[in-house]
Amino acid sequence: MADLDLRSITARLEANADVFRALVSGVGDGQARWKPEPDQWSILEVVAHLADEEVEDFRSRVDRTLHRPDAPWDPIDPQGWAIERRYNEGSLAESLDRFLVSRAESVAWLEGLDAPDWTLAHEHPRFGPIRAGDLMTSWLAHDQIHIRQINRLQREFLVASLSGYSPDYAGRW
Repeated sequence: MADLDLRSITARLEANADVFRALVSGVGDGQARWKPEPDQWSILEVVAHLADEEVEDFRSRVDRTLHRPDAPWDPIDPQGWAIERRYNEGSLAESLDRFLVSRAESVAWLEGLDAPDWTLAHEHPRFGPIRAGDLMTSWLAHDQIHIRQINRLQREFLVASLSGYSPDYAGRW
């Protein structure tokens, strides 16, 4: 099994923060709150979710798994938070800033780790043992999921906004 290269991981987490910043650059309020379907998230909801997940999920759970693997994890409810915390009523700029500040704090925290044991595991009631390395891999994968989601929302908004015109010439989506 390959060992996790902490320097590469933190570099990717930093780069992904720049990707998110670029993806929402120039997004107006209407587009930020727009949803393709009522039960789907808007760009604003995705960014607010990223900010909460950064602190309340990934960083917290990696820390506990590395330093107190037997300690229970605080419960999370990403879907519920979107409604309860009224993500779509917030500010995209403020949500993005909260995410970017939290991501920088996460990177600094990770860079301060001294020879972490990525094989330490927490026993999750649903998923079974989850190693610190699994969490790190999931953290990066979570970024990729939401990068793809924001790209999809950008495209769907474009198509909906310019419904009289076709994007087919651009190529297959």
